[in-house]
Amino acid sequence: MPQAFQPSFFLQNRHIQTIYSSLFRKSKELDYKIEKFTLSDGDFLECYWYNSGKESSHKPLVVLFHGLAGNYKSPYIQGVVLELAKSGFESVIMHFRGCTGNDNLLARSYHSGETGDALEFAKALKIRYPKRDLYAVGYSLGANMLLKLLGETGKQSPFTKCVAVSPPMQLDICSDRMNVGFARYYQYRLLKELNIALDRKYDSHDMHSLIKLKREDIKNLKTFWDFDGTYTASIYGFKDARDYYTKCSSKQFLKNIKTSTLVIHSKDDPFMTEDIIPIKSELSESIELELMQKGGHVGFISGKLFKPEYWLEKRIVAYLS
Repeated sequence: MPQAFQPSFFLQNRHIQTIYSSLFRKSKELDYKIEKFTLSDGDFLECYWYNSGKESSHKPLVVLFHGLAGNYKSPYIQGVVLELAKSGFESVIMHFRGCTGNDNLLARSYHSGETGDALEFAKALKIRYPKRDLYAVGYSLGANMLLKLLGETGKQSPFTKCVAVSPPMQLDICSDRMNVGFARYYQYRLLKELNIALDRKYDSHDMHSLIKLKREDIKNLKTFWDFDGTYTASIYGFKDARDYYTKCSSKQFLKNIKTSTLVIHSKDDPFMTEDIIPIKSELSESIELELMQKGGHVGFISGKLFKPEYWLEKRIVAYLS
């Protein structure tokens, strides 16, 4: 197990921790095997397999759930895929609908509490590999989704061991926080990707009828409250953004989790406030919460400024091993 996380002096800032990898970590061309998994509603998921083969067939299979607007190119995904392979694990990135750059077929896509797709894929894996345990790792949005799924399924969870990194466990608090200070930059970048994806849906679907928004007005969706109130709530049948946030925040599901689960979180996460951190009575006995003073959002980079060490992925693999 790696030593407890401690950033060096020049890596202590929450924003440096959050954006360092995207700015300085070189992207790699990994040899994935790509599976197009057909869902029961006729849509599809693109699942990227790495280190698949006989050498890993006796080990648990690790399913990875990326964050909002993330995919197989995300630095944190590439890093953990390679670290898992070093320990002989086979991994598969289950992309949420439309997240590889190929548009999905339906007007809906994904959201922070949409557990149906992940559960359908996991159940298919259990049938395909009846003798292998399934592990799962979720990041940010994917971590919130994973915790909610574990709480919903309880003892019937398809996973044996899980890790949730920087989960936004109270979505309303997180959406409010993204309107404050430098966090507005993160909101701007993420919403830009979401709005582009929404705009493309007008080419294939009557989105104006579905969400009561003219295509030219997409530019007016400038906060997560705007986007989730207009698109997410309308497409998924929530009353409004607050109803969506209330029903899909994972914090309320933690006490029902029966799967061995590690939650890694930082008090200085710029995407949220400390109010989202659960107290002991809100955690089930199956959850181990590692709460750091520093680490940013999906950061946890130690070492030196120009010679970083990616503590997070080593900690994940150590826990799963």
